[in-house]
Amino acid sequence: MSLTSALNIAQSALFNASRQTNIVSRNVAEASNPDYTRRAGVLSSTAPGARISEIRRATDDALFKQNLSALSSWQGQSRISQGLDRLRLEVNGTDNATSPASALGKLQTALQNYAAAPSNRTLAETAVEAARGMVRSLNNGTEAVQSFRTELDADIATSVGELNELLAQFEAANTEVIRGTRAGRDVSDALDRRDALLKKISGYVPVSTISRADNDLVVTTADGTTLFETVPRAITFARTDAFAPGMTGNAVYIDGVPLASGTGGNTTASGSLAASLQLRDQVAVDMQRQLDETARGLITAFAESDPAGTGADMAGLFTWNGGPGLPASGALVDGLAGRIGINANVDAAAGGDPERLRDGIVYDHNPDDAASFSDLLDSYIAGLDEPMVFDPAASLGTTKSLNAFTSESIGWLEGLRKEASGGAQAKEALAMHTATALSNATGVNIDEEMALLLELERSYEASAKLMSVVDEMLSQLMQVAR
Repeated sequence: MSLTSALNIAQSALFNASRQTNIVSRNVAEASNPDYTRRAGVLSSTAPGARISEIRRATDDALFKQNLSALSSWQGQSRISQGLDRLRLEVNGTDNATSPASALGKLQTALQNYAAAPSNRTLAETAVEAARGMVRSLNNGTEAVQSFRTELDADIATSVGELNELLAQFEAANTEVIRGTRAGRDVSDALDRRDALLKKISGYVPVSTISRADNDLVVTTADGTTLFETVPRAITFARTDAFAPGMTGNAVYIDGVPLASGTGGNTTASGSLAASLQLRDQVAVDMQRQLDETARGLITAFAESDPAGTGADMAGLFTWNGGPGLPASGALVDGLAGRIGINANVDAAAGGDPERLRDGIVYDHNPDDAASFSDLLDSYIAGLDEPMVFDPAASLGTTKSLNAFTSESIGWLEGLRKEASGGAQAKEALAMHTATALSNATGVNIDEEMALLLELERSYEASAKLMSVVDEMLSQLMQVAR
């Protein structure tokens, strides 16, 4: 080997060591960045010496796709769990204190006390006030459910806007990757940005990717609807400013295809959008139906029959804007819980007499004005435990007592919350596990990078020593030549 060749080899080694040191230093600097993937210089032989032909990113497509799927499932489950917690608090209150079941229990207790002492006007007033609390629970519950749906709808609109923006950013990153790949440039940073955007997108909708030439990506949802192919596809949604009971919310469209919502407490929804649609159009709607059926049950249970047998059954203690008749048996009336009220005939604030609850609000059941008359009150108390027919659309079965129906409404929501909470924990653990596995495969290990730096330092010292030796030999040759 000539001295010139040796010198060229040493220079090449110094240059390669310098470039590799820069790569390793960048790895160390980005070690805490979850969206950064480790880089490594790839050496190729040349004459003389070697050179870094490319900078290669550590990748694992299978783990990355698993992580995207896990993130999407976790975000959907988390949204369901949080939404159910919020709905419980806003409708039923802390420890279910403002729930219809709690209000019905207080009303039943007040009626029992009044039936035990029917001549006590104070107890009559207490019973009417308990009935008013029952109405407040249903009225406020309806308002809370519809407000919940309206706010969810606004959140969906915001999420759609954010998702469209993420797809626009993805287009810019993907274009940079394609152009850089074609030009032979290092596109590692652009690839990292693109992967980070995919993780964010997967939080809204489940994503699947298809690789094409020049590192180009096509992005679809899990069911094959195109999100991105060369350009982003439109994601559209028409927001509803206010919801009324029975009103259907608008769908989210991806490239013209409606996004399906999830089902169940341990939801099938992947991504926050499908979960929000489930909360808005299934969970909240079922909750409203249960409130409406509770209201219909109350009106029916406290209806009055003509003791003479000549008149029709009429709404008694509880009235509605469709009265004075009763709602159809076993048939859901949308928004009834928001329209139920107290009969003015027993409302002292409206000039009524609370003691008519004992004697009859519509018909006279106590013509002798007996102070000890309690038959009507006893029938009300018994009616709360008598089976009646409920609409199956309320998701609580069809035949049961009003007491059982309101109790099961609490159990229904608590069961969903428990299922959702357990699902959220499991899916979060899976997301963390896949993220850790992906990081182990593609992330930076500080210990390994520091060991590599030591090796590069030794290589640099050896190359510098070789140059020093060549320089000394050239100096001696020059002296001999003189």
